[in-house]
Amino acid sequence: MKSVELTEYLIKELAHDPESVSVKGFETDDEMVIEVLVSNDDIGMMIGKGGKMISSIRTIVNAASFHNGEKKTKINIDSI
Repeated sequence: MKSVELTEYLIKELAHDPESVSVKGFETDDEMVIEVLVSNDDIGMMIGKGGKMISSIRTIVNAASFHNGEKKTKINIDSI
């Protein structure tokens, strides 16, 4: 679950309204799925121009999960 905690930390640090951020992790047979919910005001910034911000977050979390011997991580982001 370290990847869930890392994702929550990164998203909350970037959000204008960290109190509205919700992060939940679900394990499947071959991957960890992380569901991220942010406010409507923050969704654009979390995705970034051309998806660069969320892609960077996914890269960081996947690298950390690989380093810790965890499953591959998939991050889904949506607005509340």
